[in-house]
Parts: sequence; structure tokens; C-alpha cells
Amino acid sequence: MKFLFVHQNFPGQFLHIVRHLVKMEQHEVAFITEPNANAIAGVHKVPYLKPPPGAPEAHIAARELDGGVRRAEAVARTAANLKQLGFDADIIIGHHGWGELLNLRDVWPKAPLLGYMEFYYRTHDIDVGFDPEFPTDPADYPRIRAKNAINHLALNLGGHGQAPTQWQLSTYPDWAQDQIELLWEGVHLDVCAPDPKARRASLKIGDMAIRPTDKLVTYVSRDLEPYRGVHPMMRTLPYLLKARKDIKVVMVGGDGVSYGTGPAGGGNWREHMLKEVGDQIDLKRVAFPGRVDYQTYLALLKRSDAHIYLTYPFVASWSLREALAAGCAVVGSDTQPVREFITHGENGLLTSFFDPPGIAQSVLRILEDQTLDRRLRTAARRYAEAKLSMTDYLNSYEALIERLTGQPVNVPAERPRAAAGGRRARR
Repeated sequence: MKFLFVHQNFPGQFLHIVRHLVKMEQHEVAFITEPNANAIAGVHKVPYLKPPPGAPEAHIAARELDGGVRRAEAVARTAANLKQLGFDADIIIGHHGWGELLNLRDVWPKAPLLGYMEFYYRTHDIDVGFDPEFPTDPADYPRIRAKNAINHLALNLGGHGQAPTQWQLSTYPDWAQDQIELLWEGVHLDVCAPDPKARRASLKIGDMAIRPTDKLVTYVSRDLEPYRGVHPMMRTLPYLLKARKDIKVVMVGGDGVSYGTGPAGGGNWREHMLKEVGDQIDLKRVAFPGRVDYQTYLALLKRSDAHIYLTYPFVASWSLREALAAGCAVVGSDTQPVREFITHGENGLLTSFFDPPGIAQSVLRILEDQTLDRRLRTAARRYAEAKLSMTDYLNSYEALIERLTGQPVNVPAERPRAAAGGRRARR
């Protein structure tokens, strides 16, 4: 088959299925994306230039849609060129979030369209208004509602949707959910696996040396920002560091903004929070390495004595899945995305997002109760083996593609026929 993938940041959420398809050596895989340095052998990467922003006088509520339709135009133009070169897509798979798929029906009217439906925005009851520290001005509600314009256009393309968790699927209106398939994402269980030797090993992160006798508390986010709980996490540090002198903390994440906004007055959230709590903590025992490479990230998870994962009611991070698979003892925020993965007291501990002393107390329980620590770690890994298998995820993906296209994804190679006398025929 000829697969066309689309995501403005190649390979996005499609890394594993793309690698899987390429490995079969049976398919042609093209990927339309903005230019970046990422590469996967066997994938024909087709870049498009991000269109210029629209007119500044456009209403703020219309700007995201304006950007989306501009992207849709650029992607469709790139796709039409690809088609002229002989690529006739059997299926189109992409992320609907940036509008890139909106015009591809005009290029390939008959190709099934499978769009990643990540989140449906609301003005109440989920991320907006969740955090009283950052209240939402009701004057911003029209802009928030308008963020669903691309969602609505996508849902009316006559294609199909996929969502990675039941909670994310539940954010969509009831009338839309029948169009969206739950495709529960997995992790590589052999790569993200517990390593008892790592728990006893030394590790160095930047200038911080973590000795076997140290208790390592980890926290991971793409960017250190309120949506991922950087403010309660930083306020947890004084309680942790005061309680035990052997605790060291590594907070992985960049200083940008992936979700929400930066602090009022400029700067980044790490600096903003250090102004609040910096004089209450021993900064020699806290490391901020920024974003790290995947192997360093895995080494931290495998060495972790307690892993903290905090989030608004929003999209669940891959790091939560991978922490469970690595057998981390996880302290998670008691929010809907986390409750889908963690049952309190069984495969992790849940604590209020807004309770730094409570988060610290949960971490200390794990560090001080070896029986609890072992039970949570064992259950976390068992949960991952039962629910987060990459094999199960890819099998489900294959089945969905086959249902949409009517074609088999993995065609077994023919076995050589036996020659006369029982020997195999030469090929």
C-alpha cells in the first residue's frame, strides 16, 4: 500500500506505526511535514513551508482557524505535487490539530482519511478554569470555543478519527464520539523496562552526581510549565529536601511553553518559581538539565526512587506510560488523565495537584516503606505489560487500517516450494 502521513513536526505521534510499516518492506511511506532534522530510513519525507501569519487585524478568535486553513492550503499544494509524481495514496493518516488534513480530500477523494483527534476544547470543567492560580477571563471564552473550528471541519470531512485515551475521547461531544476510534497507545516494553542494577548505580546529570545511597526523585515534562504542574512541583521541593538529606531531585524539561502562556512580566516558569522557592532549597541537590536525549531520560527513569507526574486535565504525556513500563514508583496528580492509568494504592499514588505537602508526603511514603515501594513498582510494570504493549497497539492499528482500506497490511511472504526429491527449489 501507499501510506501518506501528515504532521507539522515529523514524525509526531506516528513514530511507531511508521517504523512498523517500513520494517515490513511491503509499503511505500511518504510523510508531509514542516522541515526538521528528524529522519527515518525508508520514509520519503516531503517538506512544506509554514505559511506566513494572517493579517494582524483578524479577530483573535479567528486566528487559529486562519492559520489552519493556510496550512491546509500549503499541504494540499504539496500533496498535489506528490500525486503528479505518481504517488496515489491508499490511506491518509495525520493529526487534525493544525488543519493540515482539511484539503486533502480534494487531492485524493477516495482515500480513507484517519485523523488523530487529540483534544476538544471547552470553557469549563477540564483544563480551562482548573487552576485557580491562573483564572481564565470570561472574555477569552470566544477564543477558546473557536479553537474547535478545525475539530468541527475535521469531523465533517467524512473520514475517521483516532484518540489515544478514553478520557481524551470523552472530551468530544457525544455526537462526535462514534466517528472516533480509541487506539490505546503502547510503549516498547523491552526498552522501557525495570533495571535493578540501575537502581543501585551511580549517575551523573550535569554537575550533579547521584550516588547509590542517594534517593533520586524525578520529574519530566517537555517544558517546565503550569499545565504540567511545575508550580506545585517546585513548591514540593522545600518539603522533600528538608525531610531527608539524601534526596536529590532532577527536573527534566525545557524553558519554553508547550501549553498555556509564559509568566506575566516575561522570563520562563523555572526562573519564576525559583524566585519564589529558591531561598528555601539547596540548589546543589536539584538539577535542571533542560531537555535530555532519550537514553539519558531512560536512565533517569530506571534509576528513579520516586517519579512525580503532574498535569492539568489535559493530554496525557508519553512519559507517564514509559515511567509505568520502567517500573517507577509514581506519584501522580489526582486528575482525569492520570486516573486512567493509575489506581491509587495499586500501581501508584494519587495526590491533589494543588497540595505540595501532600505530594511530598506521598514521595516520602515510597522512600520510607520498602514494601509499598516494591508493590507499586511491581504493579506498575504488570499494568504496563497488560495495557501498554507496543505489539497490541500496532496490531490494533493494523486492524483499523485494514478495516478502512479493505487491504491487508502485512502480507506473509510466500514460502519457497519444495523441489523434486524433497529439496527446496532454488530461488
